[in-house]
Amino acid sequence: MTGHLYIVTAPSGAGKTTLVRRLLENDPRIRLSISHTTRSPRAGELEGIAYHFIGVSDFLDKIGRGEFLEWARVHGNYYGTSGNGIAVALQSGQDVLLEIDWQGAEQVRRLFPAAIGVFILPPSLDELERRLRDRGTDTAETIARRMAAAREEMRHVGEFDYVIINDDLQRALDDLSAVVVASRLRYAAQRQRHSILFSTLL
Repeated sequence: MTGHLYIVTAPSGAGKTTLVRRLLENDPRIRLSISHTTRSPRAGELEGIAYHFIGVSDFLDKIGRGEFLEWARVHGNYYGTSGNGIAVALQSGQDVLLEIDWQGAEQVRRLFPAAIGVFILPPSLDELERRLRDRGTDTAETIARRMAAAREEMRHVGEFDYVIINDDLQRALDDLSAVVVASRLRYAAQRQRHSILFSTLL
């Protein structure tokens, strides 16, 4: 049985990380692919759990060796997804979730066209800016840069299969969970998962 590959994308501050964390807590059948990044850890972020934190030279070496399934430079930092293990996990029936930006999603879809894309939107630009300010981790200049990037990122929402507006965390989590459940109930997935039953009934 082949697992599903989920791509979850959102502008910074839309609540993507929180939603993904809650989804993984509720659904042990999904494994998070841990990305590499050259940015510094934020408060509470642990190596190997939030990200693999590495230096720029190490990151560029990995690009040169072709180790990344996708990579991009975002807000002055590099982010990348290691291709090692993802294909193996999917072939073994494990669902895998990638928490990446739209550029990375575009690269992944070329290699995994069946990947299920989900874009998280904020309820408004004002709310997005408030969330960024409430983090208390970014300067006014950084927030302005993130807001400009968010406008560009959200122009790519039409490239995704599902769109969730995160105006209420629980409702957004329910919507994200519904996407996962619906994908597992598709005909092809069900026929593969229950091949003996299908051959008996049909």
